[in-house]
Amino acid sequence: MNRMANKNADNHADNKNVQAETLPSKTRLKQEAHQQVKLGEAILALKKDEIAALNLPDELNQAVYTALKIKSNSGLKRQRLYIGKLLRNIDHQQIEQHLNKIKHQHDTNTAAFKRLESWRDRLIEGDKQVLTEIIQHNPSVNRQQINQLIRRARQEQEKARPPAAARKLFHYLQTLKNEQADV
Repeated sequence: MNRMANKNADNHADNKNVQAETLPSKTRLKQEAHQQVKLGEAILALKKDEIAALNLPDELNQAVYTALKIKSNSGLKRQRLYIGKLLRNIDHQQIEQHLNKIKHQHDTNTAAFKRLESWRDRLIEGDKQVLTEIIQHNPSVNRQQINQLIRRARQEQEKARPPAAARKLFHYLQTLKNEQADV
């Protein structure tokens, strides 16, 4: 009888170990739920046209647009938790991939913008190497126009005027970059 009781106890312990290995822990479930809420918050941070491009399921899409209308902090918190709950019930891999693409695009645009700002500032400071670099990248540069813009921007800076010519110079550099991208 003792042998039988020990055998049953061993089987019961083995079954418990198997169940523990196959079932996720409570902590793991909470972490996953928290990640889904963060994903929902990332969706809410997007522009409306970017949200539309995600092609969310109807119920989730409706919950997102409802959250965008909510002004109350406590109401918005409940809505974010609801969005997280909806995200747990769907395959969110495609949404995460699309969000990563959008983030990469934003990062790339920011880097290009900062590069153009740096070029503009260095041109105004008189760095001839930058002008040479720009001309090498864009042989179609109107040298007379860019030199006039640089000269005007320097004059504005010396006289402490608003940077209208510096903005025009930046816009011209941006146009050159866009022309280069089209080719």
